[in-house]
Amino acid sequence: MTEFEGQVLADLRVLQDQMKQLLGAGQPGRLAQLEGRVEKHEQTVQRMKGMVGAFGGLLTAVHLAIDLIRR
Repeated sequence: MTEFEGQVLADLRVLQDQMKQLLGAGQPGRLAQLEGRVEKHEQTVQRMKGMVGAFGGLLTAVHLAIDLIRR
C-alpha cells in the first residue's frame, strides 16, 4: 500500500467516525437533537404569532369601543 492509499484510508476512517457522531450510532445523534430544537422553535414562533394576532384584534376592538363612546 502506498503512502497516498494509506492517507486516503485514514481520511475515510475519520470521515466515518464523524458521520457516526453526526447521525448517531443507534441513538439520536446531533442531527436529531438539532431537528428537535428547530421543531420546538417553530412551535414557539407559531404560538407567538397567534398571541400577537389576538392582541392586535383585542386592541382594535378597544380602539373601536373608545371611538364609539366618544361620539
